[in-house]
Amino acid sequence: MTEIQNTNATAVYRRLLSYVRPYTKMFVLAILGMILFAATEAAFARIIQPLFDDGFVKKDPTVLQWIPLVIIGIFAVRIVGSFLSDYCMAFVARSIIRDLRKQLFNQLLHLPVTYYDTSSSGVLLSKMVYDVEQLAEASSSVITVLIRDSLTILALLIMLMYYSAWLTLILVGITPVLAGLVVYISKRFRKLSHRIQKSMGNVSAVSEEVIGANREIKIFGGQDYESEQFDKVNNHNRRQFLRMAATNALSSPIIQFIVAIAFAVMIFFAFSLELKVGEFGSYLTAMLLLMQHAKRLTTINATLQRGIAAAQSVFDFLDHTPELDTGTKQLNKARGEIKYSQLNFKYNPEGEGILNNIELLIEPGQNVAFVGRSGAGKTTLVSLLPRFYDPSDGQILLDGYDIRDLTLENLRSHMALVSQHVTLFNDTIAHNIAYGDMESATENDIHQAAKAAHALEFIEKLPQGMQTMVGENGVLLSGGQRQRLAIARAILKDAPVLILDEATSALDTESERFIQSALEELMQNRTTLVIAHRLSTIEQADVIVVMDQGCIVEKGNHAELIAKNGHYAALHRMQFSEA
Repeated sequence: MTEIQNTNATAVYRRLLSYVRPYTKMFVLAILGMILFAATEAAFARIIQPLFDDGFVKKDPTVLQWIPLVIIGIFAVRIVGSFLSDYCMAFVARSIIRDLRKQLFNQLLHLPVTYYDTSSSGVLLSKMVYDVEQLAEASSSVITVLIRDSLTILALLIMLMYYSAWLTLILVGITPVLAGLVVYISKRFRKLSHRIQKSMGNVSAVSEEVIGANREIKIFGGQDYESEQFDKVNNHNRRQFLRMAATNALSSPIIQFIVAIAFAVMIFFAFSLELKVGEFGSYLTAMLLLMQHAKRLTTINATLQRGIAAAQSVFDFLDHTPELDTGTKQLNKARGEIKYSQLNFKYNPEGEGILNNIELLIEPGQNVAFVGRSGAGKTTLVSLLPRFYDPSDGQILLDGYDIRDLTLENLRSHMALVSQHVTLFNDTIAHNIAYGDMESATENDIHQAAKAAHALEFIEKLPQGMQTMVGENGVLLSGGQRQRLAIARAILKDAPVLILDEATSALDTESERFIQSALEELMQNRTTLVIAHRLSTIEQADVIVVMDQGCIVEKGNHAELIAKNGHYAALHRMQFSEA
C-alpha cells in the first residue's frame, strides 16, 4: 500500500470516528460489553486447570461442586457482555448511517445543476443505497468483531504468558508475518471494493435508463441492444465480485495455516516443559480459543475494506461544493424588472461561448418570448435568472439588485416555473398542486388553482378526486393532465416572475385553447419569460427576442418583426409553410 493510500485510509478512519461522538455513551457501553466478553473467554480457559488437576486427577468433590456454578456464572456474564456489545454497537452504527443518509440527501438537494448535468442518477442512487449499506455492515458487525475479538485475543495472550512466556513468544513471533500478509491483502481488497462500487453504479445507471425509456425501447425495438449493454456491466460486476471472493477464499486459509504451524510448534515444545495436566489443558484451551478469534478477524478483512472504500465514496460525494449562496440581501416583493447587462456564459472556462454580450431590459409585467433555432441559447439565458447557472461575465439585475447579492431562497421565491418536461411527485394531485405553496396553501387555494388551470375537469372525474395518487412522475395521468397540474402549481405560487418553457407543448388543441386562456389571465401584471418553439403561441407577446448562436439578433413585437423581414420572419415562414 502506498503512502498516499495509507494516508487516505487513516483520514477515512478519523472522519468516521467523528460521527461516533454524539453517541459516545452507547459506544462506551459497547466497549464495556466487549471487555466483559473477552474476560469470560479467558476465565473459561483458566477454569480448566482446577477442573483437570483437582476435579479429575485428585477427585476433589468440593471442586466438582463449585466449578459448574462458576461455568454458569461465566456464561451469564458472557450473555450480558455479548448483548451490550452487539446492541449498543448496532445502535451506534445505524445512528451513524441515518446521519450519513440525511447528509447525503441534503447534499442532493443543494448540489448545483451543473453536477446533475454530468452525473448519472443511477450512480447517485447506488451511493445512497449500496455504498451506505456497505458502510453500515463495516460499522456494526465488523467493528464489533474487530474490537471484541482483539480484546479477547489480548486477554488470552496475557493468560498464555502467565503459563509459559517462552511458548507464547513463538505465537507472537509470527505476528510480523501475519501483519505483512494482512496489509497486502487489505490493499487488494480496497482496490477491488472501489471497482465493485463503480460496477454497481453502472448496473444501477443502465437499469434506471431502461426503466425510464421503456416505451422508446419497445417502439424502436431496442431490447436486444439494451440486453447486450446490461450484460456487459452485469458480467463486469460479476467478475469484480469473483475476484474479491477468490482473494477472500485464499487469504483466510493461508493466514490460518501459518497460525496452525505456530500452534503445532508450541504443542511440540510444551511436552518438554514441566506443566501439570490442568495447566496444559488451560493453555491448550486458550490457544484454541485464540485461534478461533484470530480466524474470525481474518474473515472480516474483506468486509472492512469494502466499508472503507464505501466510506471514501460517500465522503467524496459529501465534499462536492454545493450551490454557491453568497447573497445576503432579501427582496420583499419583486416588481419584476429584469436586466441582462453585458452578459456572457460558458459551461466550461475553456469551452465555446454559449451566450455572448447579452443586453436586455424587461419591464415589470411584460410578456417576453424567446425564439430561435435549437441551440440558440434560449433555455440557457432563462436558466441564468434563477441561478441554475452563473454567468461567466456581466450581471443580471432583478429590480435593480444583482441576483448574486440575493439569497438563493429569496431569489427563487419570486419565480414560478412551468416546463415542457413536467415533474410530478409520487403523491396525490392535491400535494402536487400544493407544492407551489407548501407552507400556507389551503384546500380552497388548491381548488381555485386547479380551476384556473382547467384541471378540475379531469380531477372531478377521478374516483378519489384530489386525493388520487399520480404515480411516479405522474405516469398514471396523460401528458395534458400532467401539464395542467404543473400550471396549477405555478398559479398557486403567485410569483411576480413566471417562466414558461413551452408550457402548452403537451396539450391537445382543445386543452391548449383553455390553458392558453388561463395562462393569459395568469400573466396579467406579471413578468413572464416564455421559451417558445411554436411561434403561434407567442404572437401576442409584448416583446419577442430572437436568438441565434448565443446572441440577440432581433427584438420587437410580432408585427414589427414580420415587417422587418429578418430572422423572425424567416422562422415564421418556415413553421407555417410546414404547417
